[in-house]
Parts: sequence; structure tokens; C-alpha cells
Amino acid sequence: MKRMSAFELLFRPWRRGTLRAMNSSVQYQLQSPASPLAMVDVESPLEAQPVGVSAAWRKLLMQAEMAAPHVQVATIEGEHGVGKHTLARYLFSRSPQANGLFQRRDAREWLVTDADPATLAGFTYLDRVDLLASPGQGLLLGVLKALQDRPPGRFVLLASSQTSLRQMASQGLLLPDLAFRLTAVRFAIPPLRQRREDISALAQTLLDRICTLYQQRPVVMGPGTLARLLQHNWPGNVRELAAVLETALLEAVNGIIRPDDLALPTGLEAPPQLQTAQRSDSLNLDAVIQQHVQYVLDLNRGNKLRAARQLGISRSTLYRILGNENILAH
Repeated sequence: MKRMSAFELLFRPWRRGTLRAMNSSVQYQLQSPASPLAMVDVESPLEAQPVGVSAAWRKLLMQAEMAAPHVQVATIEGEHGVGKHTLARYLFSRSPQANGLFQRRDAREWLVTDADPATLAGFTYLDRVDLLASPGQGLLLGVLKALQDRPPGRFVLLASSQTSLRQMASQGLLLPDLAFRLTAVRFAIPPLRQRREDISALAQTLLDRICTLYQQRPVVMGPGTLARLLQHNWPGNVRELAAVLETALLEAVNGIIRPDDLALPTGLEAPPQLQTAQRSDSLNLDAVIQQHVQYVLDLNRGNKLRAARQLGISRSTLYRILGNENILAH
């Protein structure tokens, strides 16, 4: 089966046969060793324990502790890269299903291949329910209705969304009944720029893990490096922090990361191209993708191989984007 890039998985039309083949491919790949670079993922299972000291983060973990033993259906909301999968793992570790299997599935794929209420068991984490079109929303609502009479303790269905599901419902973008059922229990993760107290602990933890994956000796942050990290707005949240630190590790000399090793824009604001993409609702989606790819490429100082790996796409897809080719047409 042809390897599909992250953008192709998100935007290409999906056929039932393709989804079944992709599911088999994913199961095979999960059993295959990954390269160290591919494993540097802020939301990977390696992050068994959430990291943070801010009041907002501690409150979120306390809510998770209270809900985990009892919840059956819930939603985690937050911007891209904030750590939704990390929180999902935390909920799983404290749920009655903790000794079972944690299943992370794309919501659209799961609805096509495995959404049978009669057989649902264990802990299922559905990625990006906010991307479901109307038919998919109807399918998921039917599943939730069928599950409402199931005895507690046999399953957990945890959804994730980058957008407020209740807000989507108020705008006519999501079935209201589906939004209410999914968000009866809701965890909203604040963006990193709203919990800067967590940056120091996160940075050190990420550096330790990246060094382990690269089989490098531990590195330290030199004078002024943490201050530079605290100044940045982190539009890509913790995932962006991990990417910046990974690049900085490769630039570091004598085990010290200096401010100049951080591939960050100057000033306190997010990069202009990301500001434009965030505040303009009329931008073409291809343009938004291209701007973000260029930003990641700039973070990696033009290194296309590292940029492609951090974006989760193939180099051929990266070249197509940089060549102004229409991504949604593929």
C-alpha cells in the first residue's frame, strides 16, 4: 500500500477499501521499530506522566483524577499540540480499563470500520471529531444513543477536538444533540501561552527525552535560553516547543543550548504568517498549509528532511507544498 502523508490522510476523499487497507498497514507499523526522530512526539505514549506546575494544569489533572474512575463518554478540547493525547493517556491510566488496551483512532476511520456498539469495550480515544461531516456526525450520534443503556465500567469513549464542540453546534456546524452528549464531561486544555509557568518544566523534560532518543548525553540550557523560551507566544504549543528543542539540540555545542540555538522569530509575537492565518477566516486552506510548512522549515533553518519529519509528511509532499501545488487536489 502506498504510504500516505499526514495531509493526504486529512484531506483526500476516503474509500471504505482504502480505510481497511490503511488499518492493516497501521497495525503492521505499530509492531515495527520507529526511527528516533520519528518518535520525538510531544503526544507520544512515552509521555506517561503529564508535566506542568501551573494552576490551570493542576486543576485539569485534579478534574481528570475525579472523573476517570466513572466517566464513559467525554471530550478533550484544545488547540493543536497542547497535549490532548497526553491527557487522554492520563485518564486511561486512572480508569477501570487501565490494564487493558488504549486504542487511538481517527474518528472517521473508526466510524467506517469498527463503530459497533454491541462490541465496544475498553478505552477508545477518537481523534478530531470536529472534522466529521454531517453523515459521520449522524453515525456517531447513533453510536452514543445505542451506548446509553450499557452498564458502566465496560468502556470509555473519549473524543478530541481542536474547536469547542458546543460553539460548533451554536454555529450550525455540529449536531446539537451530539455536542451535548460528547461534552457532558469536558476537559479544556489551555494553550501554552496561557500557562507559561509550565514552559521550564516542559522544556527540561522534553530535552531529557530527546537526548535519550538520540542517545546523547544530557544537555543544559545556557544563560538567557529559558528567558527566550518564555518570551515566545508558542502558536504551535507544546509540539512546537518540542520541535524547537529538537533542532536546538542538533545546534548545541559542548552540551549547552544557547539562545542563538533556538530557531525562533525575534520579538514577542507569533510569526507574521501565522498571525495572518489565525486572524483571517477567508484564507484559502492551501495557503494556510503552505504558510505553516514554511514556518516549520524556517525553524529548521532550511533543513527539508528535518522539517518533513517534524511535520509528519514525506519529502515529496513537502516539495509539492513548497512548489505551490494544490494540496487538496491530491
